[in-house]
Amino acid sequence: MIGIIQYGAGNIFSLTAALDRLGIEYGMISQESDFEQYDRYIIPGVGHAGAAMQKLESTGLVPAIRQLKKPVLGICVGMQLITAFSEEGNADLLQIIPIKTLRFREEHGLKIPHTGWNQVHPQENNNLFENIGPQSYFYFVHSYFIEHDNLYTLASTQYGVQFSASIKKDNFYGVQFHPEKSGLAGEQLLKNFAHLNA
Repeated sequence: MIGIIQYGAGNIFSLTAALDRLGIEYGMISQESDFEQYDRYIIPGVGHAGAAMQKLESTGLVPAIRQLKKPVLGICVGMQLITAFSEEGNADLLQIIPIKTLRFREEHGLKIPHTGWNQVHPQENNNLFENIGPQSYFYFVHSYFIEHDNLYTLASTQYGVQFSASIKKDNFYGVQFHPEKSGLAGEQLLKNFAHLNA
């Protein structure tokens, strides 16, 4: 069962609605003892990464999150939180994956925020993207992106610059897009996460 980490930095209605639709069981985590009830975890998030990190720190859950050994999925700002640093608020984050969250630059001719459907290119032999086409589209809404790094990038996409649509280190996964708003491909990704071993 999935435990959704509650820290006041995300509207989780669309996520829980998608999990309900798929018949995936979940519950909420608001204190450290709650972690024991679940075998995988989601860190949701929308808005400002620096502010989200402050809210997460205020829950007292940060040390427990860093020690998790079961599968963890960060979604949107939740993915950014598992990186080391964000230019949004010049904030130090969870530092689980040693890469940075950077701002799209207007001088590249980009409309910011980046909103809409982008084609995502997963790496081969990738359990999180199993049974998802190699050129599937996912729905993005963000002004900051996670740098592309061959060591940690699980899937990539492009909006002016190439960036990480998904990242992974050990049992920690992240997706910049919103799987719960990404149609059949997004639903398949949530199902894949619900059955990951690590």
